[in-house]
Amino acid sequence: MAQLAGATVVPFPGRKPEQVGFTREELTKILDVYGRMVAAGQWRDYAMDFTKDAATFAAFVRHAERPQARVEKRPSLRGKQGMWTLFGEHGQVLKRGHELAGVMAPVERRLLKAID
Repeated sequence: MAQLAGATVVPFPGRKPEQVGFTREELTKILDVYGRMVAAGQWRDYAMDFTKDAATFAAFVRHAERPQARVEKRPSLRGKQGMWTLFGEHGQVLKRGHELAGVMAPVERRLLKAID
């Protein structure tokens, strides 16, 4: 095979993941808070949804109702307002941020109120 002088090798662009998911550490933090809320009698069920744009964890008092809290990981917002968002029962944004622990703070405060 002949060598081409001045040829540049261009790699194929990397494939985007088929779906966004939670890392083991992220899921552990979320399920830890969920478990404590279940023990306090605040939540009873959860659901997870994974799409190509976002991963979502929703906590319910009853499965037939709207989620009482929903945590969403959207990596496309990493450089802007943060890839983590906490939504309330009516879909309002309660908190946004770059770190999961900071976004989960309102849920932690609700847990402390439930215990008192």
